[in-house]
Amino acid sequence: MLITGGAGFIGINAAAHFLKRGWRVTILDNLSRKGAGLNLLWLSGEFRGKASFIKADIRYDQPVLDRAVARTDAVLHLAAQVAVTTSITDPRTDFEINALGTLNVLEAVRKAKTPPIFLYSSTNKVYGDLEALKIHEKKTRYVLKDFPDGVSERQQLDFHSPYGCSKGAADKYVRDYARIYGIPTVVFRQSCVYGPNQFGVEDQGWLAWFAIASLLKKPITLYGNGKQVRDVLHVSDLIALYERAIDRIKQARGNAFNVGGGASNTFSLLEFFDTLETAHGLLVPHTKASIRPGDQKVFISDNTKVASTLGWKPQVNIREGVVALTSWVKNNLSKIKSVYLR
Repeated sequence: MLITGGAGFIGINAAAHFLKRGWRVTILDNLSRKGAGLNLLWLSGEFRGKASFIKADIRYDQPVLDRAVARTDAVLHLAAQVAVTTSITDPRTDFEINALGTLNVLEAVRKAKTPPIFLYSSTNKVYGDLEALKIHEKKTRYVLKDFPDGVSERQQLDFHSPYGCSKGAADKYVRDYARIYGIPTVVFRQSCVYGPNQFGVEDQGWLAWFAIASLLKKPITLYGNGKQVRDVLHVSDLIALYERAIDRIKQARGNAFNVGGGASNTFSLLEFFDTLETAHGLLVPHTKASIRPGDQKVFISDNTKVASTLGWKPQVNIREGVVALTSWVKNNLSKIKSVYLR
């Protein structure tokens, strides 16, 4: 397996998962993400160098991509610019990484003698801000009145923000390469993913970020009123789905799946703050600011399609997952400090 962006949070957990199962794993990453180097060191210590590593950039290093893809039977494409706010500040770089970079990887797959399985990590942001849906405001959260099970793949795509556009364009390219070239591709429109080895920042990886910021006494900003709701998915459940999609590629190929914790695993920001304070003793003092462009008031993934097609559903409930996350943060504080306090 080749994992682009494999030194990031999801990638390093995926690499560990597949190495445990005896797969040959190659990580391709430019190491631009905070904590990526530490993740590689962790993986090397756990598996004694069993994973191969290629330092490369999906924007520029096409010959390197071509060679790496030609040697594998599955590509997990995670390399991305992942923040809406960064995309607004620098839309060109966002496009080059997410849209052009994905096209470069797809082209390497298309040119391979035997095109490998291609799994793409997309995002719920392809559905836009969902303001056209009926959203009710309650004491601690927003609620989608007409969608108690969440948003399904039938929801109209409505790219909002440069990030939504770049990821959405890549999403459509991946699906079309299955249709036009017969490549076995699968798109996962992921909701919020969390777990160990996540060096979260303000605009991506928010569960980990709030726990880390609380312990390090870093400034925390609450954008909007804090009633924004997301379903959250533990990274181990997501990676189990990646493996299942590979094992059942005949059923999965050509599809786009909404993937998240679902209606039973949701938090608003206010509710998560309360959980950190009451259940984990982490105070979350914060300042307030205006809601950010393109931010969804509520997104919950309807997992019906992926459940019926691949027989998958989340196994880690939200309470257990947050306990595990906060334990990882507390147990790795010295390593975390080296990333955030340098």
